[in-house]
Amino acid sequence: MAQIIETLDEISAEYDALLVDLWGCVHDGVRALPEAVAALVRYRAERGGAVVLVTNSPKPRAGVERQLDRMGVPRAAWDAMATSGDSARAAMFRGVVGRKVHFMGQDHDEGFFTPLEVLDDPLEIERVPLAEAEGIVCTGPVDPMADPEALRPELRDARARGLKLLCANPDIVVDRGEVREWCAGAVAALYTEMGGESLYFGKPHPPIYDLAYRRLAALGREVPRARMLAIGDGTRTDVAGAMGEGIDSLYITSGLARAETKTKRQPDPQALERWLAAEGVSPPYAIGALR
Repeated sequence: MAQIIETLDEISAEYDALLVDLWGCVHDGVRALPEAVAALVRYRAERGGAVVLVTNSPKPRAGVERQLDRMGVPRAAWDAMATSGDSARAAMFRGVVGRKVHFMGQDHDEGFFTPLEVLDDPLEIERVPLAEAEGIVCTGPVDPMADPEALRPELRDARARGLKLLCANPDIVVDRGEVREWCAGAVAALYTEMGGESLYFGKPHPPIYDLAYRRLAALGREVPRARMLAIGDGTRTDVAGAMGEGIDSLYITSGLARAETKTKRQPDPQALERWLAAEGVSPPYAIGALR
C-alpha cells in the first residue's frame, strides 16, 4: 500500500531529481497551485535537487514556458522541461507518419508545426485534408468538450486507408479548473480500438522519459533512477510510466481521481488502496496535493 505523506519534505532527501507533472500537480489549468510551487522552490533551494517538468502537453517547450509564466509558476520552481509535444514533433519531422499530414487539433496548437532546428535534415511537413494525407497528427479534439465518438466516421476512413495517428498528448482527460476536457489520448484510444495504429510520445511511453534524462544530463546532472522521484496525478501516465522506468513515484490524489480516492485534504486510505488496486499500479507514496 502507498505510504500517505504530509509533505514532500518527508522524503525529498532520498532523491536528487524530481520528474514533475504539471496539470493537476503544479497548476489546475488556470492558475498555479501555491503550495506545490513552494514545495518545488524549497526542494531546489534547500536540497539542491533538480526539477524537470515532464508534461503531456502537445505544446513545444517554449509555449509551455510562456503558459507557466502567465499562470504564475516562477522559474525558481524548476530547472528543465520535457514535453510530449517536443518528443512528438521530433518524430513527426523524422517522418513517422509521412510528409503529408492531416492536423487534428485546436488553432492554439498550430505551433506544433514550427520547424525543429535541432534536427539534421528534418522532413518538410505539408498539412493537407484527410483524403490526401499519409498520416494524422493529433494534438487533441477540435472540440475538447465533445465526446470523441463524434470523430468515429473520420477515423474509420483513416483506418481503412491504413493511416498512422501520431498522438501528441496521451492524456485521456484533464480538468481545467472545474471543467473536464477530452485530450488527444482519448482520440488515439478510440482509433486503436477501431483497429488503427496510434503512436504515443508522452507519459507513460519511453520517448518522453528519454527526453527528460537528456534534459537532466544537459544540466550536468547524472542521476541514477534510484535517486529520481516522479510526481503526478495520473495513475496510467505518471505512476505507470514511473513503474515502467524503474522510478519511485508520489501520487497526487486531489487531481483526476479526487472522487475515487475520497480526497479532502488527504485521501481516504481504504479508498486509495481500492483505487490503486483497480488501476493496477503501486506508487510508493501518495499525498492529497503537492506541498
